[in-house]
Amino acid sequence: MFRVIIPARYAATRLPGKLLLPLAGKPIMQWVYERASAAGALEVLIATDDDLIVSAAHAFGAEVVMTAATHASGTDRIAEVARARGWPPESVVVNVQGDEPLMPTALIRQVAAMLATHADADIATLASPITVLGEFLDPNTVKVVADRAGRALYFSRAPIPWNRDGAPTGLASQRDLTGARRHIGIYAYRVAALLRLAALPVSALENSEKLEQLRALEAGFDIRVGEAVERPGPDVNTLADLARVRAQIAPKQG
Repeated sequence: MFRVIIPARYAATRLPGKLLLPLAGKPIMQWVYERASAAGALEVLIATDDDLIVSAAHAFGAEVVMTAATHASGTDRIAEVARARGWPPESVVVNVQGDEPLMPTALIRQVAAMLATHADADIATLASPITVLGEFLDPNTVKVVADRAGRALYFSRAPIPWNRDGAPTGLASQRDLTGARRHIGIYAYRVAALLRLAALPVSALENSEKLEQLRALEAGFDIRVGEAVERPGPDVNTLADLARVRAQIAPKQG
């Protein structure tokens, strides 16, 4: 069994208050909570430091945990909750981002199950194939490369793996996307690994790429990467993203 924590920050850099923006009559955060609640978790908690988030979450019946306002990442925030609740070291916590209203419930179950399958793994996450050059070159699309056993080797905003012979005239000429995978930002942690990770300082690679999972890799954590059984919809970082999500939901609401 597993638990889900949704770290929820009001003051997002690009779109402040985005978790409370309306989406087909419900705040974005409620969509995420309802999908997480359908995954079969022992409990689903929203972790925040903002009273507006608390009020909105209580309005749709969610349990909320207030956390410190000083956390630099969602990982740090969920670690505070796990520590305060005294969850067993071997128990599993899934971090579902609060701006992923179209995150499939199947992926929440899948990433949690991966830690049961891989007894030596500290963290599990997911990826899906990249088939479009624009996505491969986009620094906002995080790429991941893993070994044959599915252990993560590296995460990057750069286009990896890069086929040297597939791009004879520069980046835009790349025609071979073999092995290219988009990292899906959902994580399952063993509580012991989560607490150990949160206690580490920001690493050099993490600081350079602005990807906190690199802190875990630099520290030697075993991160398993699974092939997502479904491709999630877009997350919401901008108003354009929100428009795309609304367009996907509208036909289903009709």
